[in-house]
Amino acid sequence: MQLSRPHGLPEAARGASLVHNVPMMYKNLAVMGSLLLLVGCAAVPQAPARPVLYDFGPGWMDTLPASTLAPLSPVVLADVQGAGQADASTAVQYRLAYDNARQLRAYQLARWNQPPAQLLEQALRSTLGQRRAVLRGTDARAAAPGATGVRPAVLRVQLEEFSQVFTSTTDSVGLVRVRATVVVPSTSGEQLLGQRVFTTQQPAASADAAGGTHALAEAASVVVQDVAQWLQEVQR
Repeated sequence: MQLSRPHGLPEAARGASLVHNVPMMYKNLAVMGSLLLLVGCAAVPQAPARPVLYDFGPGWMDTLPASTLAPLSPVVLADVQGAGQADASTAVQYRLAYDNARQLRAYQLARWNQPPAQLLEQALRSTLGQRRAVLRGTDARAAAPGATGVRPAVLRVQLEEFSQVFTSTTDSVGLVRVRATVVVPSTSGEQLLGQRVFTTQQPAASADAAGGTHALAEAASVVVQDVAQWLQEVQR
């Protein structure tokens, strides 16, 4: 009795077809593996971009000429206060003068390494300290009368503006404005020696955070020098 065969290709032809399909099967498996690998890589979370940190530059590395001028009387420098933002904020802020100048914006991938008020205070202490002792309010000498029987003057500085201001999409300046107040404390209260607002702006070399932070550092340096000169004048 002859066994029946399924209808279709002859036995030899079906065997040849299976042999030819083996490489194609491996090829399909390789393609599927590659796709799975790509999907897996896409699913792995990427590390977020880290903000670039800026400061006022390595000022402590500058060689300062020896001063031949007589030293000035000590001064108490109070903690510099920020205005318009949280004192602890390290955001690099900017304004678009051509599109709602009243709105403060912040770069997403740029930060100061310290709050601007602290950077300004460090610069003030460094500059003022070239010719005088710069005390803190907690220092014992801050409350002790000097040789003239008068306590050291207190310098209070409030940072009112510290931002990169764009006048166009390509042009901007670093704008710094501070309010400085000098008082002499006594047992009966405080004597106001003077108060003044200092405003300085410096052009930015580029329309980005790098250009803005550099311009702000330069503007802050000018303000610090102006405050130091003014302090010397009001104490005469």
